[in-house]
Amino acid sequence: MKIKEYRKTIKYLSTPYTKQIGGKHYLKYKIQPSEFVVENKLLYPEGNIIKYILRHPYKGGKEDLEKAKHFIDMIIERDYK
Repeated sequence: MKIKEYRKTIKYLSTPYTKQIGGKHYLKYKIQPSEFVVENKLLYPEGNIIKYILRHPYKGGKEDLEKAKHFIDMIIERDYK
């Protein structure tokens, strides 16, 4: 591994996206939902939809899907009155 690649790897390993407080359901993904949301400058409701959709099989089940639907309703109200 070249020094430049090594530094890039070390930098990534020391970011908040490489750890999770309260579970491990997001660590299995190549990109954590929060990192995806931040990098794509998504708004709060859109970010929460991604989070709940990804975690429902591992954490909240049907309730997480209901939460995702709730945020979709918020977006519809906000953008399509």
